[in-house]
Amino acid sequence: MFELSVEGHFSAAHQVKGYIGDCADIHGHTYKVKVTVGAGRLDKIGMAVDFRSVKKQLDELLKELDHKNLNSIPFFEERNATAEYIAKYLFDRIKENISSIVAVTVWEGPNYSVTYSPDEV
Repeated sequence: MFELSVEGHFSAAHQVKGYIGDCADIHGHTYKVKVTVGAGRLDKIGMAVDFRSVKKQLDELLKELDHKNLNSIPFFEERNATAEYIAKYLFDRIKENISSIVAVTVWEGPNYSVTYSPDEV
């Protein structure tokens, strides 16, 4: 299988309700996001997936999150806007248009990341 990745960035604020410590207060991050898609074969011109189509989907979603308080977005009103849930949120939204998505990785700064991929792809 071929796996291709596209990366993007966005800046946003959030707070982790119920957390004991600094993260309970509203604070911000510059998030890095990597979307990985897979393909079992190449098309007639030798491409698995067009990078530009994945990048377009990712950029549209990141624009919705950029410079927002993530806790005010409906998906995060019922759950904390943790890197884990951000990865799941992005995965689920991208899957609506790109069925070959394999995983989404979200970095909350340069040293901490989480990857979401469903049990079944």
